[in-house]
Amino acid sequence: MGAYCAGMSETSALIVIDVQQVFTDPHSPWGSPMAQTVVPRIAGRISSYDGTVVATRYLAPPDPKGAWQEYFERWPFALQPPDSAIYAFDPLVAPLLDQAPVVDAPTFGKWDTALRTAIGPVQSVDLVGIATDCCVLSTALAIADTGIRTRVWAPGCAGSSPEEHRNALGIMRLYEPLIEVLDD
Repeated sequence: MGAYCAGMSETSALIVIDVQQVFTDPHSPWGSPMAQTVVPRIAGRISSYDGTVVATRYLAPPDPKGAWQEYFERWPFALQPPDSAIYAFDPLVAPLLDQAPVVDAPTFGKWDTALRTAIGPVQSVDLVGIATDCCVLSTALAIADTGIRTRVWAPGCAGSSPEEHRNALGIMRLYEPLIEVLDD
């Protein structure tokens, strides 16, 4: 992890994407089979990060519109209020995020004005989180489009499956040098 954060803390922020029980609980319909291995790595990354740490949370929209209506017909269990236990941070990372700004969004991609404000004037971001093939990918692409250097730490991301995780990392590698995927 040395190259991952070396000299970057003053101009970089760590964005911890959606490390929530809905994605880390192995019994959840959205649970990542990789979460049990990856969440401790994310916790270590948060603990050792010398800079701004911001967390995001996915929350179901209170009244889904458009294509989201069909989506939630498939996944009705997720139509829970924001204070539902499924949307709480994983217990391993929750205490590490107590002081971190949290940006909630009812979308896969988390890049918006609230997240830009939360990370401050940094010119690069480091991403970890769940799911690589959904929220991490959507967020990384949007951030990179703004010209902010985007680094995705692969060992700190969990996909909906190992195959989809690898596929998403492959897609993000297509965007180099805007997005850098780090394998260690």
